[in-house]
Amino acid sequence: MEYPEPKLELAPVRQRLTSAPIGDIPGAVRAGLTAGGLESVVRRGQRIAVTAGSRGIANIDLILRSTVERLRELGAEPFIVPAMGSHGGATAEGQRELLAGTFGIDEERVGAPVLSSMEVVELGRTDGHGIPIYLDRNAAAADGIIVVNRVKAHTDFSGPYESGLFKMITIGLGKRAQAESIHAYGAAGLRDLMPEVARCKIARAPILLGLALIEDGYDQTSQIVGLPAAAIGVEEPRLLAQAKRQMARLPFEELDLLIVDRIGKEISGAGLDPNVIGRKRIDGQPEFESPRIERIILRDLTEESHGNGVGTGLADIITRRLYDRVDWGVTNTNSIVSGFTLRSMVPVVAANDREAIAIALFLLRRQARERLRVARIRDTLHLEHLQASPTLLCPSVRPESVSVEGQAVPLRFTEAGDLV
Repeated sequence: MEYPEPKLELAPVRQRLTSAPIGDIPGAVRAGLTAGGLESVVRRGQRIAVTAGSRGIANIDLILRSTVERLRELGAEPFIVPAMGSHGGATAEGQRELLAGTFGIDEERVGAPVLSSMEVVELGRTDGHGIPIYLDRNAAAADGIIVVNRVKAHTDFSGPYESGLFKMITIGLGKRAQAESIHAYGAAGLRDLMPEVARCKIARAPILLGLALIEDGYDQTSQIVGLPAAAIGVEEPRLLAQAKRQMARLPFEELDLLIVDRIGKEISGAGLDPNVIGRKRIDGQPEFESPRIERIILRDLTEESHGNGVGTGLADIITRRLYDRVDWGVTNTNSIVSGFTLRSMVPVVAANDREAIAIALFLLRRQARERLRVARIRDTLHLEHLQASPTLLCPSVRPESVSVEGQAVPLRFTEAGDLV
């Protein structure tokens, strides 16, 4: 099918976000560990497991290295344990490679060995729903566990505990076995059963404390909070509320078209953050009230995602370039374990960027092209710099947080049809 030439004009804009970076990361880590009671619970010669997840957390290599250094000062023997459920293809080697290749987390760079295994031990069942409690075998054999994770809005549900320490304790440290047991109940299982399992695991496993990381709107570490294990359940909801206030969002409530340059698991567990695009696409779960975006184009997949293309199903159109980079075996494993299969469905596949935008404009043909509300972003994690159509930038409608950085210019394409 032939489509009209995709003629659009976009202007570079800048969004003012919350900025509150920590100047001294190692110092903040030490202070957090002390606040969490590290010196009173760790003894010389003890083997201490420190968790490392599969998300793109700012300064995570430095944070882990600083944690390891403090443990060694106390005479402990720390090691890193991958805590990422079924990610990395649900294999021990895949998880080790994901940490090393994507986040710079290996023995040389953080100063402690990485012990990766998909084997778990069962610690019993929860009192409420009888859910089995699984724990990584290496972590279970340690004298203590320190849980390190970012606290942020979850991509699948809303509740007092979303993505944070409770989730890493439950899903991350429980490997694929725990992920399957919780995800069997869908998003409601995550919301309602995750806290139940986390509390039981804290009571039955050698979890000593947690380091909760909060980031600002510029993806900068803004707070490192140490919590004794018994305090995690009390304090995490407060930290989540703070993280939500600081998170970056699109400055526009309504769009006809959003062009996203790249998706990836290190950007969001869903490839692109549903909290940003306003789409969950989970059976039985209501969609967000805002933003409201009629059509979404995804252009590419990051190298750091290692072929995991979860998120394609959140779009209306993807490029052939993105489709060809997806490892559908890895993607399907992640999608099936989570149960959220709609998110890895394949939408319309366009030959290139030019055709993708042309298809979107054809689908929006009822609206005059010069009145279309269009935005283009790098990804859902970096929202300071973006592009927007003139319709969104009229003084009467432009948000106060947005400044125009240049003139609107027509989209340009290479001979291969890719956006310049």
